[in-house]
Amino acid sequence: MNVTKTGPGTAGEVAAPRELTASSRKSVLGGLFRARESGIVLALVVLVAFTATQNPRFLSGQSIRDILLGTAILAVLAVGQAVVMITRNIDLSVGSVLGLSAFAVGSLLRGNPGLPVVVALLAGLAVGAVCGLVNGAVVRFGQVPALVVTLGTLYAFRGVSYFWAGGQQINADQLPGSFLGFGDSAVLGVPWLVLIAVVVMVVAGVVLRNYRGGRELYAMGSSPQAARLAGIKVGRNTTVAFLVSGALAGLAGVLFAARFGTVDAAAGTGYELNVVAAAVVGGVAVFGGSGSVWGASLGALLLTVIGSALAVLDINQFWQQAIVGALILLAIGADRLVAVRVARSLKKKDAHV
Repeated sequence: MNVTKTGPGTAGEVAAPRELTASSRKSVLGGLFRARESGIVLALVVLVAFTATQNPRFLSGQSIRDILLGTAILAVLAVGQAVVMITRNIDLSVGSVLGLSAFAVGSLLRGNPGLPVVVALLAGLAVGAVCGLVNGAVVRFGQVPALVVTLGTLYAFRGVSYFWAGGQQINADQLPGSFLGFGDSAVLGVPWLVLIAVVVMVVAGVVLRNYRGGRELYAMGSSPQAARLAGIKVGRNTTVAFLVSGALAGLAGVLFAARFGTVDAAAGTGYELNVVAAAVVGGVAVFGGSGSVWGASLGALLLTVIGSALAVLDINQFWQQAIVGALILLAIGADRLVAVRVARSLKKKDAHV
């Protein structure tokens, strides 16, 4: 039965269905991404179980440690990427920022072997933050799509690394023992790199979920125009999102240098695909407005396990790239399908109001 009343009660009667519609939309999307995360966990269990039956060494202590260390670096990058993607943007420069930060910190420690590890971490964060600020400023003030901007800075930052390196590389014997030890040491059996990744994930997750700034990022991704009308400072928040992504990429560069010890200008090349894939597979929508850093981190773990499993099973690494590409397409297709269904549901409910 349609309501056709006019007067003071009309606004309340019309607004109620809209509130229900919005809440139902959030419920549908929330259910989708919870299901996506549950699906990742299930896929991990199946993949690990199958690989272990083919080669028991896959579950050895060293193998698990290598997987966790590889995941730590990718997860830190994926968390930053998730923050940017939630705002309906993308950062393709993270691999180059990682490489530039790793070489900068390596050069700093090579010339000053007495510097504490904390200083190296802060230096990496600073280098990455500057790169992120450049990305955010160009996107904000230049009104240029983030895809174009970060594609350009991907090559620009990499060019700076090659110019700085001059064809040389930093070897492990040139770095302080304390820094290399940081990359190998653990607390209660958990590597420091993994602990740092967990802290980054928890802090970012809490901020996005429980604080106004985080909720504003989701609102921007859902509808930039509505966010502006609501008084949200879209430009400022966009810059902050890129700043966070850059800083975390810089932090990942320090972790990279600590883990591998050898750094050259090509460090981090090709990481862009895996980082975007981790975020998308983990439920962060390419169209913005939904997803979580928890899912992005799970996506990073899944991609790392896939790479390790293929190596253990002696399968050509080409298939890793093919699988990553297929996962991206499937995730985007799933997001688009749900978006279409939600739009149809909204139209039907509005028609009955």
